[in-house]
Amino acid sequence: MIELLEQVRQGQIRAIARLITRVENSPAAAEQAIQALYPHTGQAHIVGITGSPGAGKSTVVNALVQTLRQQEARVGIIAVDPSSPFTGGALLGDRVRMRDLSGDPGVFIRSMASRGSLGGLARATASVIKILDAAGFDYVLVETVGAGQAEVDIANAAQTTIVVEAPGMGDEIQSIKAGILEIADVLVVNKADRPGADRAVRALKMMLHLGPVGGTRQHGRLSSAPSSENGNMQPGWDIPVLETVATEGKGMSELAEMLGRHMAYLRESGEWLKREKERSWREVEMLLQLRFMSQFQASVPTETRDLLLTAVAQREVDPYTAVNQLLSKTESE
Repeated sequence: MIELLEQVRQGQIRAIARLITRVENSPAAAEQAIQALYPHTGQAHIVGITGSPGAGKSTVVNALVQTLRQQEARVGIIAVDPSSPFTGGALLGDRVRMRDLSGDPGVFIRSMASRGSLGGLARATASVIKILDAAGFDYVLVETVGAGQAEVDIANAAQTTIVVEAPGMGDEIQSIKAGILEIADVLVVNKADRPGADRAVRALKMMLHLGPVGGTRQHGRLSSAPSSENGNMQPGWDIPVLETVATEGKGMSELAEMLGRHMAYLRESGEWLKREKERSWREVEMLLQLRFMSQFQASVPTETRDLLLTAVAQREVDPYTAVNQLLSKTESE
């Protein structure tokens, strides 16, 4: 493992792929890898790309990466595809849409199945992001499954979140719904050559300006930051609405430039550290939950759990009492 980790630090593609496979399949391997690589992370710009299915997220990623490569940036891509709730399999078709990037030594593409995880990401996504970060990539792009307004986990994993919309898909209504609009740092109306694109742009801009007094509500709070000098509220990040035609590469230079501007804003405003603290807490909280459930399952026999669940189902025991009994059994072990 030590040799493999060193090869990853050197940016060797095969080593990166092998380590990611281990991390996906083994929590123990994930723990060992992240403990070793974590001091070398924090250099990459983590960009999340989300939005409704059919908006053209993969095409936007493909065109954006080509633009970033023209700037000689190394780019890692994580494309999360939904898993079947019946077979557990996934098509992993996003990389097919990114075939223009194949063979480029400065681009690494990894498709991941969501494996039943909700929120648009796979459970191992956070670990894979850190591996690509430690491997020296300048950008790590994470494309979510496209589950709609519920897939807001990407805002917790990314430093810059791009929400991709498209005209003619009911986006005027989708943009009003809570969640998907509030996580955006950059809004992109793709397929802007289609009829209705201007209407979609106007609707998004209208919703941005209908936020609370003092700024647009973003990531669950106002996108305004208090001045360190006098404590007065000053305008924060003004969420842009960009028009793109990803199939033709139109608007990609502006989008790449906006990524740089947003990172500069995060650093200068102190927002970067705030978001890192929030992201770190959510990650630690998730690991605590996983660790507790693992210890719980190991300490409480399956027969005991089944008997108690049967009692709950038959209305002999209420759920709160069941939890108290299970916790007491865990503490007594």
